Amino acid sequence: MTPPTPAEQEILEVLWRRGPSTVREVHGDLQGRRGTGYTTILKLMQIMVGKQLLTRDESSRSHVYAPAVAREAIQGKALGELVERVFRGSTSALVMRALSSRKASAEELAEIRALLDDLEADPDTNTDTSAQAGKRGRSARGGRG
Repeated sequence: MTPPTPAEQEILEVLWRRGPSTVREVHGDLQGRRGTGYTTILKLMQIMVGKQLLTRDESSRSHVYAPAVAREAIQGKALGELVERVFRGSTSALVMRALSSRKASAEELAEIRALLDDLEADPDTNTDTSAQAGKRGRSARGGRG
């Protein structure tokens, strides 16, 4: 899977939040944040179909686009690359830097503690904790993490 560009990531965020949408709906959502034109959004979404980041339903006059990948898959891939490239494979260095560079809320700290407790209780769950994070709502909120 080719990682999304920052502009493609914004489109994915809209679709993850809204669900399947037309180009016009995505454009309307993004217009308040970016001055990007309709045809630019259309072209980006067509490229994203080619990259298998989106699917396109052509059964109606206005094509409807939907994410072809889960938010957790994109986050996991990006995070894995970041850990390898910036932190030389050290997950603890990443976590320590993240927690020391930005204040975590009490709720986030409780979620982190719960995840650590789960990992200590069952070390085999360490292979993919994104599903556990989603169960607690971290990834669904789209906040830090």
